[in-house]
Amino acid sequence: MKMSRIAAAGTVAASAVLVLSAPAFAHVSVSPEGQAAKGGYATVNFKVPNEQDDASTNKVEVSFPSEHPLASVMTTPVPGWTVKVTKAKLDKPLEIHGEKIDEAVSKVTWTADGKGIQPGTFQKFPVSMGQLPEDADELVFKAVQTYDNKDVVRWIEPQQKGQEEPEHPAPALALTAASDEHGAPADTAKADDKGGKSENASSDSSDSSDTTARVLGIVGIVIGVAGVAFGVLAGRRRATS
Repeated sequence: MKMSRIAAAGTVAASAVLVLSAPAFAHVSVSPEGQAAKGGYATVNFKVPNEQDDASTNKVEVSFPSEHPLASVMTTPVPGWTVKVTKAKLDKPLEIHGEKIDEAVSKVTWTADGKGIQPGTFQKFPVSMGQLPEDADELVFKAVQTYDNKDVVRWIEPQQKGQEEPEHPAPALALTAASDEHGAPADTAKADDKGGKSENASSDSSDSSDTTARVLGIVGIVIGVAGVAFGVLAGRRRATS
């Protein structure tokens, strides 16, 4: 009887943990394909899961950060969805590659043509964007998810440092260190440089070992020939005597 109560309590506790942790695995998120380096360009995926059991997601709106406007935003066709890109005038024009930009993308909206994101599934929406800011560690977007039963979920709450994750966190894209002129991260370039020096040193050491081996081989041959000659001369001396 006691064991049954313990088992039942354990089951309830486990269920509670699952219920409490479920939202952390089901929110709208954004992640780069590779890296999203400061000052560069990146392709990212907005991942939208369906949280409802009896409704499908038929519309997704992603608002872009106005404090870090992105002049270049391009989408790719997603089967079953129609995309609309909205731009807005900038209070302060941007200068990119010597050209002044007075507007930037403010929102991208995907609308389902068919069944949308059905229960138990998710959908990725790829976007190419840049030039990424050099003075920020992350970009925070705001997403609005609409279901075909008219329910609307707003993923717009920023994550506060040192605090628990909010109920509806806004998608945040972490930015990595700026790349060098060749496109490789500065730290990686330094590591490659050190690796190259190490490889050269190893190569020099190998060449030196090969040279030593050759010299020793030649010396061995000379000694061998000398030994044979000595043996022949000694034989002739015995024959003569």
